[in-house]
This record gives sequence, structure tokens and C-alpha cells, in this order.
Amino acid sequence: MLPREFPHWRTVYGYFRHWTRSGLWDRLWDYLRAWARLHAGRRTAPTAGIVDSQSIKTAEQGGVRGYDAGKHVVGRKRHLLVDTLGLILEVVVTSAAVQDRDGARGVLGPLRQNWSRLTQVWADGGYAGELIQWVWQLRSQRRVHLDIVKRGERRSGFHVLPKRWIVERTFGWLLKFRRLRSDYEQSTTHSRAMIQLAMINIVLRRVH
Repeated sequence: MLPREFPHWRTVYGYFRHWTRSGLWDRLWDYLRAWARLHAGRRTAPTAGIVDSQSIKTAEQGGVRGYDAGKHVVGRKRHLLVDTLGLILEVVVTSAAVQDRDGARGVLGPLRQNWSRLTQVWADGGYAGELIQWVWQLRSQRRVHLDIVKRGERRSGFHVLPKRWIVERTFGWLLKFRRLRSDYEQSTTHSRAMIQLAMINIVLRRVH
């Protein structure tokens, strides 16, 4: 479904695959995220973030997939760490069967070397337990604190939870892209690249 002025889809896909493997999308997104933070009056390196996941159905292209019993979704799960502007810092795509606490290790593990100023992470009750201590031990200095935002026991219905709405908004941004309403990629690496391309698109629109 490429525009007619584009080359054959195999050629376009070949470039996409090469640029994904070379890390081009990572470098481009890192640059644009830093620009967006500066444009918003923030420093390029965040001090706080929010972690969450989104289960999404897959097409019949094959590759990694599983069943999320909580959401009743057969497909994959997107694990995100975003800053307080909703911009993605880390993203990992797994089978939907992967528990949130296990997937969080994939997006929070890089904090050992990256994002040295980040010391505060918010998450919902699904991330409670031993993950809190694991995150605390990621670094010997400038520790990272995982703060669990819980829903009030006496509250019913929909309520906006502190900080959690930020990552939910990011998921909403992604679902505005038809290509991301389901996961059409055979490779989870390519799924991750598609998410980065969506975020690049979002920030470039803000430039204009």
C-alpha cells in the first residue's frame, strides 16, 4: 500500500530493515526526543519516568506471540518507559504472555548505564513486589526508586491515577497510527522500530 511514486515494496523494506539493524531509528529518535525536551523547557536527560505495558493483537505473520490472560489478548505486549512528557525512553516488545514485572526488567535494566539522572519511576500495582528491590539495586549510586501508584480500595469506575495518565496518553498516541493498532511485524525488532517511527512522526509534526 505504498504511494505509487515509491520504489517496489521489497526495496523500501530492504532499506527499513538495514536502517533498523544499523540503529538509525534509535539515533534519530534520541536526537528528536532531546530536541523536544529542550523545546519544552526541560533538560535533555530526564529525572523521572513512568513504566507500563500495552497488549496488542497480532496479524497472522508469525513470530513471537502469546496470550495475555488479564486482557484476553492473543498477541504481543509493548513495554514502555516514558518521561514526564510522555516521550519514550525505552521500549521492549515481547509475547503478550510475559508478565508486566518481567517485561519491566527489559525497559528498566538499561538504567544501569543509561539515563544517569533518572531516579524516580512510577508504575501501577502490577509492578509491585520484588521488582521494587531489583530496581533499587540497579545502581550503587544515584539509586532509582520505583513508586507504585495504587487505586483507592473504595473507589470504583474510571479514575485518573497520578502520573499514570502520562504513559496511557502515549499508548493513545500510538494507536492513532493504523499500522500500530495491531502488530503486523514478524520480528519484534521491527515492531520496536515501528513504534520509534511513530514517535518520530509525532515530534516532527510539532516542529511545524
